[in-house]
Amino acid sequence: MASYHIWTIGCQMNQADSEQLAANLERLGYQPAPEIEKADLIVLNTCVVRQSAENRVLGKLDSLKELKRLSPNTVVALAGCMVDSGVDQLKHRFPYVDLFLKPGQFNELLELAKARAPKVSDSVTASAHSPTAFVTIIEGCDNFCSYCIVPYRRGREKSHPIAELRCQVESLAERGVKEITLLGQNVDSYGHDLPEKPGLSDLLQELNSIEGLARIRFLTSHPKDMSPKLIQAVASLEKVCEHISLPVQAGDDKILQAMGRGYTAQYYRQLVEQIRQAIPTVAIATDVIVGFPGETEEQFRHTIELLSGLRFDTVHVAAYSVRPGTLAAKKLKDNISLFEKRRRLQQVEELQSQIASEINARLLGHTLEVLVEGKKKGKWYGRTRTDKLVFFENDANCLGQLVNVEVKKTSPWALQGLPRTSPISN
Repeated sequence: MASYHIWTIGCQMNQADSEQLAANLERLGYQPAPEIEKADLIVLNTCVVRQSAENRVLGKLDSLKELKRLSPNTVVALAGCMVDSGVDQLKHRFPYVDLFLKPGQFNELLELAKARAPKVSDSVTASAHSPTAFVTIIEGCDNFCSYCIVPYRRGREKSHPIAELRCQVESLAERGVKEITLLGQNVDSYGHDLPEKPGLSDLLQELNSIEGLARIRFLTSHPKDMSPKLIQAVASLEKVCEHISLPVQAGDDKILQAMGRGYTAQYYRQLVEQIRQAIPTVAIATDVIVGFPGETEEQFRHTIELLSGLRFDTVHVAAYSVRPGTLAAKKLKDNISLFEKRRRLQQVEELQSQIASEINARLLGHTLEVLVEGKKKGKWYGRTRTDKLVFFENDANCLGQLVNVEVKKTSPWALQGLPRTSPISN
């Protein structure tokens, strides 16, 4: 039996692409390999949004060089955002890689996979599916933030029609998926390029009626494009989770302008207030970049003040790294030392750890609905509607079920609890 291994790094868009590729390979008769060394087909789905991600990809590529020498018939494919128009340079640098595939473009790989497994090419294989799934609703990005490589690698925005997405989600629900996450580099731009010009709120309304589906999430939102209509949809639609990812990136107006974000810190604060007024139980996550070119200590303090004041449930923080080809790389000098970037990053992490501890501590003794996603170290785990990670013990098979869990212990990153009753949904 032919086997595959997909190694994925980066954003949820990459994860969605990998899930779709895995499903297509399994339709061709391939099975997941127990170990990468035993795979007939290896795919690295890459990310170069930050230098740290690119370094991990390069390390993985180096590790495959010897494997390819020992098993020359193994197909190695490099996919995702590392693959740009300069494929010839990649071929010269990594001669042991067989295929170079731009983000989401797997047709060449699937044709090769089909040719190499002719005896099983028409078979359909059954596999254990996760109760959660990613659904890409809009690809590409038109924003061109000065630090971001995504528009150059994934292209301009292109939305999928509502009818197509409803059909896809109905199919997922029929096979047992309980929760979907709608994906886009900027989901708030959804539909502007379609003839009917629907918005994300219209899509949420349509998907909310699908039988068997319990939860709907979406990410990532852009502050300048989040509309009152979308906020109201989250507040009113029963299946849409009270969780919003709203990257701020910086708390200083001059840095935001240099980043090309299109809003001010005060606008962002007012938007968060509007969201919290409309959805009192909402959990908000954000992203922050520290050490952007020219960021002074005072400008960094403005970011700290914003984070301290708004008190997010989750903050994803990264140190700025130069991405060749971006506006920032062309026009701005990377003049913040690595030491200073790390100091600022650590300060944000320490602040957020304290805030998250206090927010989660308020959940002690509360009973929360958890969608069980799997098991780790003998404990079931899943997430609440507000995206809190919860662990609990139960002898029954809880995978894919909605379970009421009473919180017995809290930390900044996860909750521990006990199921109060039998699972509330199968």
